[in-house]
Parts: sequence; C-alpha cells; structure tokens
Amino acid sequence: MRNIFNYIDRPSPIHRLTGATKLVCLLLWSFAAMSTYDTRLLVFLTLLSFVLFYVSKIRVRDVSFLLSFMAVFMVLNNVLIFVFAPQHGVTLYGTSHPIFSLGGNYVVTKEQLFYHLNLVLKYFATIPIVLLFVCTTNPSEFAASLNRIGVKYTIAYSVSLALRYIPDIQKEYHEISQAQQARGIEMSRKQNLIKRLKSASAILIPLILSSMDRIEVISNAMELRGFGKEKKRTWYMERPFAPADFVAMALCALFLAASIALNIANGGRFWNPFVS
Repeated sequence: MRNIFNYIDRPSPIHRLTGATKLVCLLLWSFAAMSTYDTRLLVFLTLLSFVLFYVSKIRVRDVSFLLSFMAVFMVLNNVLIFVFAPQHGVTLYGTSHPIFSLGGNYVVTKEQLFYHLNLVLKYFATIPIVLLFVCTTNPSEFAASLNRIGVKYTIAYSVSLALRYIPDIQKEYHEISQAQQARGIEMSRKQNLIKRLKSASAILIPLILSSMDRIEVISNAMELRGFGKEKKRTWYMERPFAPADFVAMALCALFLAASIALNIANGGRFWNPFVS
C-alpha cells in the first residue's frame, strides 16, 4: 500500500522541530521561492531543500508516489505553457535569442528555456519542503503547537483529526480494493485505463459510507466527552519551543527577506541575465 501524506517517524533534527515551527518555515520558505524568479536564490533553495530532505532520513521510496505525481504535473505544466505561450519568456525578459524554430510562432529561445528552468527550480525548491512538513510532523503534536501559538484548540484538533484520518482512508481504500478484486473485479494494469477507472468507482460508495460512519462515531465520542465545552485544554504531545525552532524560523525569515531584497534590486521579480 502506498504511503500518501503519512507521518513517518525517524530520528532526525527535522522531526525534533515543533509542528508550529515547521508550518511557519513552510510558509516563509514557500513565499520566498514563489515571490521571485531570481535563479541564484532558487538554485540555493533547491540545493538546501535536497540537503534537508537527506537530513530528515526520509527515503525517496517513502514518497515515490507523490514524487511521481508531482513530476508528471510539472512536466505537463511546462509543456502546456510552451504550447499556449511559446514567446512568454521573450515577453517577460524583453530580449530574444532564438535557438531553433519548430514552425510558425513556435521558436525556441534562450529566454523561454530560462523561464522554464526557473519554473522547474520553483518545484524543486518547494516540493521537498512540503513533503518534509507532511512526513515529519506528528498530527497530535502539530495540533498542540498550533494551540500554543494562539490557534483555537477546536480548530487545531480538527486539523489533527484530518491529518490522522488520511492514513486510515488509504488503509480502508486498500482493504476495499482487495475485497473487490477477490470478488472478480479486475483492477490490475492488465486492463485498460477506462475499465480500471470504472472498477475503481465501485470502491467509492463503500469508502464514502464507511467514512461517514467513522465520522459519526468520532463526533459522538467527542460530544460525550464534552469536547469544546471549556476554553482551554491540555495536550499530551505538547512540546516547548527549543533554540533550534527559533533558529529555523529565523533562517526562513532571512530567505524571505533575501527574496524581497532581490526583487527590489532586480527592479521586479525576474532576474535577467540576458541584459548586461
């Protein structure tokens, strides 16, 4: 069974950061990467994201399905941009250095390729950080951290339940799929895509019904225990902020400041190496 958005417990410095710290770092890092097209900063963030992914001890095979899905989306995005706007890079950078022509308006230029390079770097700079947040954050500890920084505990607990429920849905989907295949419904790669989609639709109704039943059980249990009655609550997984948490948030804030400073120095979001 594939792991999708699951917490993976490993002894690493990334795991030891609090959930709130990782959320703040994720937001600051994402803003820094998405707010600029300065290749120099994007390359630095990309290399650092790979280093952090290695330090976290999360293996590539642990998130191979998500990586494959995101890789397909990245390639499709770049292809569609070139198909519908083959001269978008020329428009952005204000210069044109043709390499070869594919006919008509489809002229491959250095500016267009450079624009696509920056798009790919944005994916490489942010995807590992998103996966780190998902795979290294314990849902219960994350809820406690959110409540610690001022988020209402009912909202924090709802987030925790949602994150903890995703692995349960995956497990239940796998069990229903195995049961349907035991009854003769073919869902392997031997069938074409259309038939596999039709077979997969047979899983949705049992999955939805079981999910609704699980939601009712959890809500009744919480109501019987008086959840939401008091203004505050204690947390079993609560951890105080450590010096490493403040260092991580300060570094990510520095990256965002660097992104803003580069935008000001470049006179915009785009760093243009084609203009001397």
